[in-house]
Amino acid sequence: MDEQYIFGRNPVLEILKSGKEIEKIFIIKGELKGSINKIIGIAKNRNIIIQQVEKQKLDQIAKGSSHQGVVALVTPYVYFSIDDILKKAESLEEPPFVIILDEIKDPHNLGSIIRTAECGGAHGIIIPKRRAAHVTSTVYKSSAGAVEHMMIAKVNNISDTIEELKDKGFWIYGADIESEEYYFNTDLGGPVALVIGSEGKGISRLVKEKCDFLLKIPMLGKVSSLNASNAASILIYEVVKQSYEKKRKKI
Repeated sequence: MDEQYIFGRNPVLEILKSGKEIEKIFIIKGELKGSINKIIGIAKNRNIIIQQVEKQKLDQIAKGSSHQGVVALVTPYVYFSIDDILKKAESLEEPPFVIILDEIKDPHNLGSIIRTAECGGAHGIIIPKRRAAHVTSTVYKSSAGAVEHMMIAKVNNISDTIEELKDKGFWIYGADIESEEYYFNTDLGGPVALVIGSEGKGISRLVKEKCDFLLKIPMLGKVSSLNASNAASILIYEVVKQSYEKKRKKI
């Protein structure tokens, strides 16, 4: 399995906390301040090799991206299965909550969605194997390390996967600007899957036809649509909000 580099203080800290196997950590030469010292301390406790290098070396590894003086050499992200995601929800005694991404190609958007999904308590994310961004160094950075705490499954066909989830009791909600139903007027309880479409085209026609409900976010300004990660954030936290409201009513 090939190795990859993860750069930036928060992503490297999150990887260290997750227990993921790390081959080596490169630290910039010179006076060490702030969280870099925390990284060094954790790495030493785990007997991870630490190598101090010139800034030029880190610049070369990060290929122009901000590394903040630290880069970790790790094994690539290991993807999960849908069953893994469902078992996680079961172990937490929570209704399954997954995010389905239909051809999200921008790694920054993928990273941002992963970060919000992890913060919002989603149990997993499903992405297609083709025509979509996968987990890379950029995604690690954009997610602020949340990748290491999120189960991500790669599937051959999103439409078939939706049918599989329906058979398991899921309700499928797609984000669609052309829908007549606002997201906040819809019950998003129970086993739920949110479908977020690509940056330019939205949800593909075949996937849209598989959704139980299509939801829209009010657009009151002159711009006609939101960034995919922004739309995902709004819908993810609507699920969180409704979940809290239902728990309060039971108390």
